[in-house]
Amino acid sequence: MDFKKGYVFELMAQGGPTDNREPYFKDAVDEMMRARTLCAKANACMPDDQSYVGYLEELFGRKLDDVRILTPFTCDFGNTVKFGKGVFINHSAILSASGGIEFEDGVMAAPGLKIATINHDVNERHTKYTYGKVTVKKNAWLGLNVTICPGVTIGEYAVVGAGAVVTKDVPAYTVVGGVPAKVIKMLDPEEQKE
Repeated sequence: MDFKKGYVFELMAQGGPTDNREPYFKDAVDEMMRARTLCAKANACMPDDQSYVGYLEELFGRKLDDVRILTPFTCDFGNTVKFGKGVFINHSAILSASGGIEFEDGVMAAPGLKIATINHDVNERHTKYTYGKVTVKKNAWLGLNVTICPGVTIGEYAVVGAGAVVTKDVPAYTVVGGVPAKVIKMLDPEEQKE
């Protein structure tokens, strides 16, 4: 069967499944290699050498003058990540982004963020994958070493505490923490200053 170029990305956006033995999966492998190479080049720059930003702009296909990402940084699918304005991603982030990641305006992430948007099929774990887009809404704050699992949405102004593993959606204006993350308290929307 013939598949049009980019078909694998349509499957990923729909949640899959994909099969790495099929010819359409080559486009995914090519994007992974492109993304990993650009991340390696960015990470090879000294921290005070702003030329690393050019590699990340190539990775994401957009100017990053309104986004700040610190290295080291790892992302395997730059073509599936979207940024709003004023996003800050601190060092040591790992984005497993094949299912899609969207950071809305003003999102902040502390060091060590990990986001997964792919999962292995339980019965055919070496060959078949499923996907779930992760969305981080406006002005959400992700603490140190947070892990976000596939398909999760972090609500506007939510705060995810350090070390949390987020397996379910987080409502807006909620502080969550723990493994798995649970609601700790609600924030007052009237008290938010920005």
